[in-house]
Amino acid sequence: MLKITTPYPYQEFKRKSVNGKRLYENPYGDPVPSVTTILSKTKDMTHLNAWKKRVGEKKAQQIVTEAAGVGSIMHEMLEAWSLNQEYTGKTMLQAKMMAETVIKNVEADIDEVWGSEVNLCYPGLYAGTTDLVGMYKGKPCIMDFKQTNKPKKREWIDDYFMQAAAYAMAHNEIFETKIEHAAIFMCSRDLDWQLFEVGPEEFKVWEEKWASKVAEFYNLS
Repeated sequence: MLKITTPYPYQEFKRKSVNGKRLYENPYGDPVPSVTTILSKTKDMTHLNAWKKRVGEKKAQQIVTEAAGVGSIMHEMLEAWSLNQEYTGKTMLQAKMMAETVIKNVEADIDEVWGSEVNLCYPGLYAGTTDLVGMYKGKPCIMDFKQTNKPKKREWIDDYFMQAAAYAMAHNEIFETKIEHAAIFMCSRDLDWQLFEVGPEEFKVWEEKWASKVAEFYNLS
């Protein structure tokens, strides 16, 4: 079983959609856009649009929908595991095998769980939900679970690293922590396991890139 501690008073935020923007109501001020909204609105869609054109809109939507379904159940299973709870939701064999692959590879390295599906906010700028926050390999860390159809190269997942930086910056701002490590736990549909870690020096780079995305988003707005 994982060690669960509660050093920080996490709160649950309400979400709402305004003009296509996903906003989080929070106790720190006005509703703010989500991390994923900022990333999607500032994303270069060239490669995605080319892929949709290549496979066809209908097929592309089918692939995205199937992946989202598997990923959602995998996340729910991992959330229950991270809280030492029994999973009682919808089951899917593939999602179960993927979750078990993640657990097998990370359980021994997670020293403490501070929170699962934690709502975090950087007042006045953005908010979001990180899969897991706690101690990983002896360091305070933002941890995210990711599913993928096929294994990914590190240079393909900039958004994941910026997400982690965004959550860490929000956590550090509100709770006066110094999180500067991130770990992305990724499993493919064929159960290929991938671990992507970020340490302090690289973390500064992703913080800067995320800050640029936030500035770009508000300039567009």
